[in-house]
Amino acid sequence: MSDAPILSGLVPGVATTATGPAERAPTDWRTQSMQRRIRKRYAAERRFRWLGLGAVVLSAGFLAVLLVTMVYNGASGFLQTQIALPVDFAHSGLLLTPADLRGPGADLALSTANIEGLTDSSAKAAFGTDGDRWVSDGGWLRVRQALKRDPALLGARATIWVPAADAIDVAAKRQGDPASEAIVAKLKARQAISTGFNLPFLTASDSNDPTRAGIWGAFKGSLFTMLVTLLIAFPVGVLSALYLEEYAPRNRWTDLIEVSINNLAAVPSIIFGLLGLAVFLGTFGLPRSASIVGGLTLALMTMPVIVISGRNAIKGVPPSIRDAALGVGASPIQVVFHHVLPLALPGILTGTIIGMARALGETAPLLMIGMRAFIASPPARLTDPATVLPVQIFLWSDQIDRGFVEKTSAAIIVLLVFLLAMNGFAIYLRNKFETRW
Repeated sequence: MSDAPILSGLVPGVATTATGPAERAPTDWRTQSMQRRIRKRYAAERRFRWLGLGAVVLSAGFLAVLLVTMVYNGASGFLQTQIALPVDFAHSGLLLTPADLRGPGADLALSTANIEGLTDSSAKAAFGTDGDRWVSDGGWLRVRQALKRDPALLGARATIWVPAADAIDVAAKRQGDPASEAIVAKLKARQAISTGFNLPFLTASDSNDPTRAGIWGAFKGSLFTMLVTLLIAFPVGVLSALYLEEYAPRNRWTDLIEVSINNLAAVPSIIFGLLGLAVFLGTFGLPRSASIVGGLTLALMTMPVIVISGRNAIKGVPPSIRDAALGVGASPIQVVFHHVLPLALPGILTGTIIGMARALGETAPLLMIGMRAFIASPPARLTDPATVLPVQIFLWSDQIDRGFVEKTSAAIIVLLVFLLAMNGFAIYLRNKFETRW
């Protein structure tokens, strides 16, 4: 054993000699200082756990407040109040016969008849001099539809359910102004009012009258726009990810491309709207407010997200898969498309769907290319004027009519359901096809 002097105090708990460190002295866990350190460590862990739980509860609370507010304000948007309107077609003065309404010229014959005046006069006769104000401005369309559906009504008296005016509709579903509530009470006493599911809200397009406004035009425009976005962004993004990950040489140009793609994924969406305005509308002269322009603009915004998620998914495939495929004689192109891509596809699809869900909720780039027009009929082609659900919500939120408040919340519910469905589908694909190595 060495007679070298022991140098104590250089390292706590370790005795050091002139020739090197000696054995570490055993720690006495029973000392008060060590017990205090252990208690502080456990207390810090408990605080961190409670802070994490508090963050989760706070986030869930905010989400619950959002959903409850939207459902409370928007549930009535899926309901519609109707009034039973007695109409005397026999003495209406309409210069029509049942034969006029059975041939191919039925629409032309109905367009020349004063059905709107008949509806107003019938409402005044049934409910008083202000009765025409109790019926929606589009109530005469229900009378027209009933007459077209059953031409035999021309010689009879019938009761037709027509949409109530906006103020009466709001008062029947929730608290309204005193005058409207009094009208609702009178109609209930006569059993001439009912509230049911508002099917036209899902099948109609935009309108100046909240009782006739629907989301089908905006929903169809969203489908067309997302279709164009998917057809362009998905193949280009996946092929770009494959090239950058499997074929591109590692040099400064590749690094520049990677940095540019990462930066594009963080660019504000309105910049892509300016790009679409300058390129697709200004240079190529594509039709303004068309679904194809919106899809091209959103494809530029979604493509970097797909490239990044695709590269991460391809990078997650083990190199042994490539080596084994090459070992049995597969060509490089067969390795990529027969082995690497199928294994990376679940991750690519998940990133694509999440990127598409983000694009579905975008408003700013579409406003820049003019997709905020009043669209009274659904688009039939990709080049027809169209709008999308987020823009429709934005336009309705600017309306001062109380009826549009519930329509705005109801449209938000539809958009949230659509987004949740897309994200749920992404989770399903990931869990079903994901391979764990």
